[in-house]
Amino acid sequence: MQTTRLALAAAAALGLLLATGCTTDTPTEPADDATTEGSSDEWFVQAEYDAQLAQRDIAPEGDPATPWLQAIEPEWVDTGEFTREGGDATVCFSNASVSNPWRVTGWITMQEQVKVLQEAGEIGEFRTSDAGDDDDQQISDIQAFVDSGECDALIISPSTTATLTPAVETACASGIPVIVFDRGVNTDCATTFIHPIGGYAYGADAAEFLVENLEPGSKVLALRILPGVDVLEHRWAAAQQIFGDSELEVLGDEFTGGDAAEIKNIVTQYLQRGDVDGIWMDAGDGAVAAVEAFEDAGKPYPVMAGEDELSFLRKWDETGMTAIAPVYSNFQWRTPVLAATMILRGEQVPAEWILPQEPITEADLDDYLARNADMPSLHYAKFGGEDLPGFPDAWRDR
Repeated sequence: MQTTRLALAAAAALGLLLATGCTTDTPTEPADDATTEGSSDEWFVQAEYDAQLAQRDIAPEGDPATPWLQAIEPEWVDTGEFTREGGDATVCFSNASVSNPWRVTGWITMQEQVKVLQEAGEIGEFRTSDAGDDDDQQISDIQAFVDSGECDALIISPSTTATLTPAVETACASGIPVIVFDRGVNTDCATTFIHPIGGYAYGADAAEFLVENLEPGSKVLALRILPGVDVLEHRWAAAQQIFGDSELEVLGDEFTGGDAAEIKNIVTQYLQRGDVDGIWMDAGDGAVAAVEAFEDAGKPYPVMAGEDELSFLRKWDETGMTAIAPVYSNFQWRTPVLAATMILRGEQVPAEWILPQEPITEADLDDYLARNADMPSLHYAKFGGEDLPGFPDAWRDR
């Protein structure tokens, strides 16, 4: 099994920012007749939408100083069957990829957390594999971990939902504790499934902000990355619900492929046709390019929904625009390895471990900029690693 190296992460960050690598929700399958383009009807599930929006207002259990250990309405499960004596446990991790800055940031955080646990004698060897966003490779990686018989716990961040489900079920059937995080699968066999609230909450945070800060009749442009990706479709489906109940005019929703040049080109074209008062994005790692299009056109800054990538936060601070940064909590990368140690001690964990997911607002922008002052522009502010011994060098020198 090849160990993923930090050098791979740095190289991957320079490539195309693939949205499929960033985030996911609890899996929700589209209708059988869904097209690849997707639509709100195909991806919108009222019950899940209602649940996620409600979870935003539920105080999570646990210490606010360690949000990666908090949980929203947890249903605890007994893990006594997995209790293991000694601190030499081998923890294995099958990673979908490090193909974008969000995943690179999280992967660094996970490795720094592992170092702390190893030094404390909580775990022994940490074995990893990187599938490079290839389903077949990840299926093979998981099978190799299972066949080795040497993993005392297996962490999986699935490449895709449906295709990886049988591999996760095979891992569960092997008798070792399985921890799924970030992206879900269509089975509840894992000991715990760890994720922030979800895409509906993200999309709603952004859309509600635009509705609250724009005059009736204002024009909004939605910038999307890729069609047919569950979490991104959920974000847009939530936004459509909120915009549909407002007096804002949605000019269109345009797919950008996550390419900054394409984002800038699309926004420029809309500005040439008329005013654009607000920008909604389903992932904000190209938000600066959208803002630059307004600057080049000599237009007032829009009301903007970006993300907690530092490039956007710094542009927001520099311009003084009206903005919000929805997040898909990057600190979740600490939780799986901590969960593994808890399970191997026989401690209870949530069956579905829902982490808090709070956007960065103007009120706390300065705080997050100060915390991450030495971090590179592709770093994510809510990475939750400030207390780890490797901070700031491990993230700064990626």
